[in-house]
Formats: sequence, structure tokens, C-alpha cells
Amino acid sequence: MSDGAEAVMRPDEASFRTVLGHFATGVTIITAMDGDVPCGLAANSFTSVSMDPPLVLFCVAKDSSTWPKIRAAGSFAVNILGDDQEDICRVFATRGADRFSRIGWRASGGSSSPLLHDALAYVDCSIETEYDAGDHVVVIGRVIELGVTAKGGPLLFYRGGYGRFEA
Repeated sequence: MSDGAEAVMRPDEASFRTVLGHFATGVTIITAMDGDVPCGLAANSFTSVSMDPPLVLFCVAKDSSTWPKIRAAGSFAVNILGDDQEDICRVFATRGADRFSRIGWRASGGSSSPLLHDALAYVDCSIETEYDAGDHVVVIGRVIELGVTAKGGPLLFYRGGYGRFEA
């Protein structure tokens, strides 16, 4: 608020979402193999943790039906979405959707996790550890392979909507 006014709120669910919605995040698709079947979920809670050793993290809701499949795989790939991939994010954010029927992918060289065609970049990981965090699980992954695979800008999530970065 430019006039110096401050909106003080109690940390209930609505105010928590409102305030944290003011922090723009990138959008990723976390993928793994469930036997011979690819699985994945959308996540914007992704960040780097350590350079030595190379570690990243993402957070996933405890009630996710996909997380147990990723956990059982023991590895995952983080696919960083480009600004033209909002439709892919929406499919992966929908419970029960046939997530891989309309998109191309290839297996990573490290863990064999699905790498989505046209994603900006990927980070292939083995699960290092996980931590209980309220209604979510914090998953730490050890990076085993990574790469930049497309050109373009990132897909961003801000205040409940999708957007792009303008340089």
C-alpha cells in the first residue's frame, strides 16, 4: 500500500492465502514413474537448498493421491514450465485428470523420471529425505542430473493467477 497504510490480519486460511499470494513463484511439474506408468503433480513450492551437495526441495499436500507414487519411486524430476504452458499446469493441478495423455515426454537419463517436452528446464533427483510440515510434506531431493531444454520465459503464479515475466 503506497500511502503507508498497513492491513494487519490474523493468520487464518483466507488471510494466509491473500498475503502469500503476493509472492510470485515459478510453476513446476513434479514427475516420477509408478512402475511403467508416468505420474505427476503441479507444484509452485520449489526452491534450491544447497550447492554442496546439490539439493532442492518441494512441498506437497499430505492428501495428494500422487505423492505416495512419487515416494515409492524414490526419485523425481522437476519440470520448470514456460510461460506458454499454463494449460499443462492446469491439467496436472486437477485431481483425477489423465495427465500424460496429451503431452509428450521422455525418460531422464538419471532416474528415468518423465521430462516434459518443451519445459524450460529440468532437475532430476533422488529423494534424500522428507519432513512433516503441518498439512504438507517437505521433500528434499539430491540432484543427479539437470538441464535447460527450451527457450522462453517462465510461467509465474501470482495472486491466484498465471502470468509471465516481462524483462
